[in-house]
Amino acid sequence: MIAALPPFARRLLELTFLRYIGASAAALAGDMALFNLFLIAGWAPAAAAAASYAAGIVIHWLISSRLVFVEGARTAGMDRVRQKGLFLGSAFVGLGLTVAIVWTGDRAGLDANVAKLAAIGVSFVATYVLRKTLVFAAR
Repeated sequence: MIAALPPFARRLLELTFLRYIGASAAALAGDMALFNLFLIAGWAPAAAAAASYAAGIVIHWLISSRLVFVEGARTAGMDRVRQKGLFLGSAFVGLGLTVAIVWTGDRAGLDANVAKLAAIGVSFVATYVLRKTLVFAAR
């Protein structure tokens, strides 16, 4: 399938950052859908942000470890367990940033979705840097 793509498209798929953006978009779609469902259900914005972000973590791991950071992904044993732990640690950094930003925005009277969008940008940059340089770093 990839071989059938034009050369420029194949080159774009080779760029880790662009694959990461795609993985993030997929995880974000699940995250935001759940976030809004939780808000409709009456959850507090910070709690909704935490729960929906957790679902996004699972989606992101599945995509990142199989399609984004293929070169750095460990496949078995303690290396794989360690990598999952580091990924989860990076996710907790993103989660902490997300909850803090949404909570602060809510307390400041911002719409929950506006606060969530601000949190997405900050969390995206922080987790990409951690995952690129620590979690999926080349051996």
